[in-house]
Amino acid sequence: MSKILVVDDEVDLEVLIKQKFRKQIRQNEYEFVFAINGKDALEKLVAIPDMDIVLSDINMPEMDGLTLLTKLNELNPLLKSVMVSAYGDMDNIRTAMNRGAFDFITKPIDFQDLTITMEKTLKHARQIKETLKAIKENNILKMYVDENVLNFMGSQEYESTIMANENIEATVMFIDLCGFTAISENTTPDVVVTMLNTYFDVMVKEILAQEGHVDKFIGDAIMAVFKGDYHLDRAIDAALAVRDQINALPAADDSTKFQPKVSIGIKSGEMISGNIGSSGLKRLDYTVIGDNVNTAARLQDAAGENQIIISESGYERVKESFQCKKVGSISMKNKADPVTVYEVLE
Repeated sequence: MSKILVVDDEVDLEVLIKQKFRKQIRQNEYEFVFAINGKDALEKLVAIPDMDIVLSDINMPEMDGLTLLTKLNELNPLLKSVMVSAYGDMDNIRTAMNRGAFDFITKPIDFQDLTITMEKTLKHARQIKETLKAIKENNILKMYVDENVLNFMGSQEYESTIMANENIEATVMFIDLCGFTAISENTTPDVVVTMLNTYFDVMVKEILAQEGHVDKFIGDAIMAVFKGDYHLDRAIDAALAVRDQINALPAADDSTKFQPKVSIGIKSGEMISGNIGSSGLKRLDYTVIGDNVNTAARLQDAAGENQIIISESGYERVKESFQCKKVGSISMKNKADPVTVYEVLE
């Protein structure tokens, strides 16, 4: 339903409009609100902020239509106005258009002309609202989707490659917030979400600084993927920075006094990259899967507070760049033999 504010000191106009548009009013196509001058109109707009358009006379007591136009631009610059003027009053019409009026009609009012002008103005107002909505949705999308993905979605390659799958060489890192599950079970939802988002912001900043990307948030854990040159080294640099930054955070300033710590597992190697999910539900997750991804998750499970655990193959690749120590052998699900693991110290 379109809301239209009619501003005119002639009371007869209200009666005429209600008669001429009675069908549209009954069918809830139009809702008319009436004001007797510009001052009254501003009060009505404050009370009803979702007005679609304003239909205003120019000559009125207390506040005329031209002054009202100026006030409308201050109150709501997107609100469109149609001005009503005596025939041939070009000076006022030019002034109105210069002050932002969308269109004008002349007195005596031709109601067929008024209907066409109102519909044209309402259509323009709807287009503006839809554009603003799209901009807001796009900005929200940008908050949750990587910029490279958005650019890709707008490219010609998108349709042909959206379902493409490939083997890649990369590093996967799992970061878990130690002991947070117990906090979430005994603290209010608002506090839990605020705390978790604060810790995630710290972690994500360090991941992005090393050109990694966050694959997904899993409860109170993060899965990150690093590709390209020195992907394992960059993942370890990110892990060390995450550990240091989290350790530097103060204890939570609430009844929990929670002191955040992380445990981290990292594994490099070949993995499958592709869109995984359900086409029927229209929920596809562009992610990585494979044994190395599962192993990274198991390494994180084996890590304690402040520990960064890597495999023996990873250690052989970075031992000259990072100080590590052998932790020993651990058993892993679906692995016949124990796996030797190392802790990255610095």
